[in-house]
Amino acid sequence: MDDLLPESKTNAAEFTVSEISNALKRTVEDAFGNVRVRGEISGYRGPHSSGHAYFSLKDDRARLEAVIWKGTMSRLKFRPEEGMEVIATGKLTTYPGSSKYQIVIDNLEPAGAGALMALLEERKRRLAAEGLFDPARKQLLPYMPRVIGVVTSPTGAVIRDIVHRIKDRFPLHVVVWPVRVQGDSCAAEVTAAVQGFNALPESGPIPRPDLIIVARGGGSLEDLWGFNDEALARAVAASDLPVISAVGHETDWTLIDLAADMRAPTPTGAAEIAVPVRDELAARLANLAARLRGCVTRSTERKRTALRAAARALPLPDQLLALPRRHFDEATSRLGRALTVSTDRKRARLAAIRLTPATLSRRIGETRRHLDRDFSRAFAAFRGVLRQRRTDFARCAARITPAPLERRNGLARQALSRAAQRHDNAMALRLERTRQRLGQAERLLATLQLSDQAILDRGYALVLDREGGVIRRAAEVSDGVALTLRFADGDAHAVATGSAGLAAEAPAARPPRGKAAEKKSAPSGQGSLF
Repeated sequence: MDDLLPESKTNAAEFTVSEISNALKRTVEDAFGNVRVRGEISGYRGPHSSGHAYFSLKDDRARLEAVIWKGTMSRLKFRPEEGMEVIATGKLTTYPGSSKYQIVIDNLEPAGAGALMALLEERKRRLAAEGLFDPARKQLLPYMPRVIGVVTSPTGAVIRDIVHRIKDRFPLHVVVWPVRVQGDSCAAEVTAAVQGFNALPESGPIPRPDLIIVARGGGSLEDLWGFNDEALARAVAASDLPVISAVGHETDWTLIDLAADMRAPTPTGAAEIAVPVRDELAARLANLAARLRGCVTRSTERKRTALRAAARALPLPDQLLALPRRHFDEATSRLGRALTVSTDRKRARLAAIRLTPATLSRRIGETRRHLDRDFSRAFAAFRGVLRQRRTDFARCAARITPAPLERRNGLARQALSRAAQRHDNAMALRLERTRQRLGQAERLLATLQLSDQAILDRGYALVLDREGGVIRRAAEVSDGVALTLRFADGDAHAVATGSAGLAAEAPAARPPRGKAAEKKSAPSGQGSLF
């Protein structure tokens, strides 16, 4: 088989692949020890898990692989981004594993301000499309904040200017969150500060600010590039606390200025926007207090004038009370006469009604007769109704059958029994009420000792004429008149003699009993009754 192969006729040296690759590597590194390459970043995906970054630099005709080692990555002034035109400084070398040459970048910077501005405009356009710069999302600043949080460098002149301006205008508590305001870590630290202020609790050891000021002094576009970070702009737009952006001078604009709730031209201007002037507030308050006092005084004076005018239109108190006072005097004068007349009338009416035992007895007798008459009428009416019901019952019984008849008879008997019971109860109640009234009248007579029986029981006698009338005076008795003497235990008949002499010859009367024995003898002019 080997005999069939042609023999090599050249004397060129043979190299292995590794020898060729290493030779090329040395040649490239020796020829291009340190170069500056301008191109557009392509294929950038951020640092690898190892910390290194791999991407390409390209122009319109060629492509160059690039790598940034971890140590160099941390020293860069800004982060590379896809599509950014940069100037890379480094060494050319080869990678034997893939037969490629590449540049190991030691320094990276934008390819002029135009490239940075193009990148800034592209970010601004994208964030504006998302609505992060919409004025409707911006918050109103508190008029008088209690605590202000300042995100800036603790060693620069910016914080001193802000604190001094706040102290002059309206002294209050200022909390400073120290950050780097330039360099690679600037954006991350400012973002963490804004988020940290929002995360503070309301009643924690560090007071939660009512307002945040992000401040930095002036500088070039590269110096302020950290405040154009997309993550920082999103953090400011999402802040629950109002944010004032005071980055750079009045002519410097960054993404944070657009995302913040308020932009201040300078850090000192941010302090002036954040707090009012205490002296102006005191003067305004004093002015308002003076105006209030003046208004109250003028209002009181106007009301006092109106009250005086109304008082002049009103009559005097004596005029208002004159007519009621006259009516009162007339009523007072009439009241005395009216009482006298009323008393006389009541006395005359009482004198006309003579309350005597005979009158009460007659009234009691009449009441008893009326009661007996009403009872007789009621009993007769009850018997008539009972006879009528029995007649109706018999008539109905003749027309109905035995079975319903028994039922209706039972119902009728029950109704009749209830009617009789109600009648008896009504009659008994009425009799009882009448008895009570009679008993009360009798007790009244007994209490007032107006009953003739009570007087007779005390030893007196009642002298009656032939018709039964009461004889009250001796002049009413004539000779030979038949009299009736009513005692407590009965009546006795007598004839009047009429003369005093006959009275002396007449047999002595039985001495009275009890208290009657203490009574004085009758006048000598009165004749004997026996």
